[in-house]
Amino acid sequence: MHIPDGLLSAPVIVITYAITVLAVLYASKKLRNFPEERIPLLGLFAAGIFAAQMVNFPIIGGVSGHLLGATLVAIILGPHASVIVMTSVLLIQTLLFGDGGITAIGANILNMGLVGAFVGYGIYSRFRGINETLATSLAAWFSVVLGAALASVEIGLSHSLPFLRVLALMVGYHSIIGIGEAVLTVLIVHAVRAKLPSMEVVPA
Repeated sequence: MHIPDGLLSAPVIVITYAITVLAVLYASKKLRNFPEERIPLLGLFAAGIFAAQMVNFPIIGGVSGHLLGATLVAIILGPHASVIVMTSVLLIQTLLFGDGGITAIGANILNMGLVGAFVGYGIYSRFRGINETLATSLAAWFSVVLGAALASVEIGLSHSLPFLRVLALMVGYHSIIGIGEAVLTVLIVHAVRAKLPSMEVVPA
């Protein structure tokens, strides 16, 4: 889902950068009370997500598809921790490995980090009382599909590629990727809570 340089217009770049910077600053402020004993988990999840996202495939115009992980971190460590983890991963991928464009960092963090952290976590919270597995699956799947749709909108607003074609390909591919994301998220969440039964999400 990484957007490369050259696809986004200046207004879209400015707006996505502004939203992302404000969200990261907000998340950083909220993490001041993050439990000290959980700090090592931030690095652990960042490393795991970094590795998982290195496996990707092209979709259209340099845009790639792959697993995300933002909702997974949000469910286990809280949405604000997820924002910081995903921001770190995506910055390293872009600056050191050229995965995604520098001008598109704001959009990529928004699509792959903020959507999963806040929207995914919101969906999870809404359905958790009904069924934990259902809530986790829906949150993970929707975070991937919504992120792909948002990336399509950004590209469409920039008039760099045909919007409907991009939307159809992105949402189509990521609807399938989202199934894998949902399965892995459920398995990992259950595994973590089985090993660490005291692990509860830090309140948003």
